[in-house]
Amino acid sequence: MTTTRPTFYSVANKIKMGKKVEKSLKGEKNQSAISQDEEDPNKTPEPYNCTGNFQADFTELCRRNSMAAIPPVIHRARPPTQAAPESSKPEKGKDKGKSAVPEPEPEPEVDPEGENAEPPPKTYVVKDKFEYFKPCVQVEMENYDKPETVTEIYIRGWKIDDIMMNTLKQCWSVMEKLHTINLWNVGLNGETLSIMASTLPSIVNLRTLILDGNVVTEENWHELITDESPVQNLSLRHCGMTDKGAKSIGEALGTVKRTNTKLVTLNLAGNQISDQGAIDIANGLRMNRTLMSLSLASNQIGDKGAIKLGEVLSRFPLSHEEVVERRKQKSSMGSPDRNKSPPPSRRADSKDRPGSVRSSSQHDKSDKSKQKQSAKTKKDAGKGGKEAPKEEEKHDKSKGKKDDKAAAKKDSKSGKEGGTSSRKAEEESRKTQHRGSISKDKGGNTTGRSSGASLVADTKNAAKGKSKGKDKGKPSQAEPEDMGDSSFINPLTDEADFIDGQLWVPGNRLLINLNLSRNQINEQGMAAILKAMQYQTTLALGSKSGGTGLMRICVFKNKISSEHDIVRKINDIMLPKDPFYKPPPQTPEAESTS
Repeated sequence: MTTTRPTFYSVANKIKMGKKVEKSLKGEKNQSAISQDEEDPNKTPEPYNCTGNFQADFTELCRRNSMAAIPPVIHRARPPTQAAPESSKPEKGKDKGKSAVPEPEPEPEVDPEGENAEPPPKTYVVKDKFEYFKPCVQVEMENYDKPETVTEIYIRGWKIDDIMMNTLKQCWSVMEKLHTINLWNVGLNGETLSIMASTLPSIVNLRTLILDGNVVTEENWHELITDESPVQNLSLRHCGMTDKGAKSIGEALGTVKRTNTKLVTLNLAGNQISDQGAIDIANGLRMNRTLMSLSLASNQIGDKGAIKLGEVLSRFPLSHEEVVERRKQKSSMGSPDRNKSPPPSRRADSKDRPGSVRSSSQHDKSDKSKQKQSAKTKKDAGKGGKEAPKEEEKHDKSKGKKDDKAAAKKDSKSGKEGGTSSRKAEEESRKTQHRGSISKDKGGNTTGRSSGASLVADTKNAAKGKSKGKDKGKPSQAEPEDMGDSSFINPLTDEADFIDGQLWVPGNRLLINLNLSRNQINEQGMAAILKAMQYQTTLALGSKSGGTGLMRICVFKNKISSEHDIVRKINDIMLPKDPFYKPPPQTPEAESTS
């Protein structure tokens, strides 16, 4: 038998093959583990923390939500800026020896048809219609080199469902520069509107919210202007709002208990608000002193709604609930010691305020109790003898002597201190006079003047101190006025007139712009508006809740003709107040006649 011994090369090949097999086995295990991870749908991914980069955060959250098509984030289109024309001046150091004869201009190229070729337009860009209507998110940035500086977001013409709104909510909550959100015709409903309203308080710098063209059947628009919402400018044009939504907005603007202090402009044009809705909004303006611009154009408001708005703008009577709240506000406006009873000495010395008069039954009870106490003291005095009163008299005398001695000691000390202080003052005055004489000899007299001024100031301060010491017991009259000017005054606490058994207070004069055009207002409602305008022009602005009143009002295209006398009077009153009005320049003939 012949035996074959294994050679060196055969052993090395076997080792190499073993390593390859091990590597292949490891690779198969890793691939199987990856496939298991991908195939495991129950495994929850780690939550994504937004970084403030809207484009990156929005794309990543859409990918995690398994969206088939992710809307791109693009810059908002702007008209291109025209480049500055190049200067036709020749450069320095060139063409010095050449003549200054201008070169002939090249003749314009002529088309075969005989017309000059025009350059393409620079004010717009032409796009394919499918690309133009494709969903996208347009943004405005403070600095286009920094993606975290997005300031405005525009979404137009595509549906935003619950998933997309939650995605936007996560992105918006960490954007520090965002101040404008514009969602036009995005198909909002009650649920998506509530999701959006819940995220508004977290957008700290948000100021403008535009939701035009979104018809919400639930009409929960009031959730956008809560106390926590930072929105100052709200636009809800063409949202199909009825009196139901107007009522909720009116209550959010202001009630007897609370008022909105952040909303400045409100645009409700193009809705279905009738007289009742206008009345509810007017009731909200009774207590609101923050809203400055209100647009109710292109609605269904008639005379009743216009009369209520005119009443709120001029003056109105307080209801029973408002009168009760007025009394509470008046009582809380005083000092914190208002409800505390004053000491008996102050009550006895006060001349302006007479003492309180008790009822006859209380007088009888007090007299009876005093008689019983006096009878008991007489009995005790008869039984115990006269030793106790004598001891009390001795004790009082000893007390009086001690007090007299202490007062004498204090007077002597004060006299000594006063003498030493007077001596020191005399020595200091001599020193200053001596220094002043030395400075005068040298040619200056400033030290003598300064010492005289300081003495005069000291005497004035001493006089002030004496006057303050004298007036310590007297209550100061200027303190309540300062407190009233510095703190916010509730409209209910304004000066009121008692007319026919009702309290009438001045109306809202903080609203400066009102748009009532394209409604159904007739002569009666327009007369109420004219009366309000006349009242505002004649009303003095000395009350605490003062303001300029309406500066601009639009009432054209109503049932009443624009040539009517009432409309002309309104225009004559409001035209000089309009900040956009520019009077026509006077002709030389008019100046000569004037």
